[in-house]
Amino acid sequence: MIRVLLADDERMIRAGVRAILSADPGIEVVAEAGDGRAAIDLALAHRPDVAVLDVRMPTLDGLAAAAEIRRVLPDTQVVMLTTFGEDDYVASALAGGANGFLLKASDPRELISGVRAVADGGAYLSPRIAHRVLSELGGDRLARTSSARTRVGTLTPRERDVLALVGEGLSNAAIGRRLHLAEGTVKAYMTTIMGRLGARNRVQAAIVAHEAGLVAEVPGPRA
Repeated sequence: MIRVLLADDERMIRAGVRAILSADPGIEVVAEAGDGRAAIDLALAHRPDVAVLDVRMPTLDGLAAAAEIRRVLPDTQVVMLTTFGEDDYVASALAGGANGFLLKASDPRELISGVRAVADGGAYLSPRIAHRVLSELGGDRLARTSSARTRVGTLTPRERDVLALVGEGLSNAAIGRRLHLAEGTVKAYMTTIMGRLGARNRVQAAIVAHEAGLVAEVPGPRA
């Protein structure tokens, strides 16, 4: 059972997200908060597997709450919820230790997939928002794309297959099942991949996968 803390200052949004997550028999929402400070207190009290946090909240915003939760509870994974037009928050969220980034307007199945992915040790960037936020992570988009493709070019075909699935948010176990590899083999691939890409963590590797075009991007509505 994946235990989830949900934090959003809008009650209707919380109710909707809770209903979506509760529809999955393997997910339980154990606590809810309306601001970032309360989210931290409840995280310490319940020690959830995943904290789903809105970016903008009163008292303490989701970015600060995410960073503090990751600092005091390193085993709790964090998924940030956002809307179009808040792309500039992504870099700060990832720097603070967030493992996933989802749009509130995403397909409900994507929310469940994202929570399951990070709970299982993966990293999840909503395909609908990835192509909008990459340019906000620093540097020229074309230069970053070129750099990412050059770095990915150092990988073997099998390593690129693994990286593409990392970009989709799959954990090592899920990648192993998809590619018919032992989980330990996938782990070894990941060590090599992150070394060649110069990625410090799985989220950075996922970003490179998106930048290099290894992950199919689904265009979202314009802001």
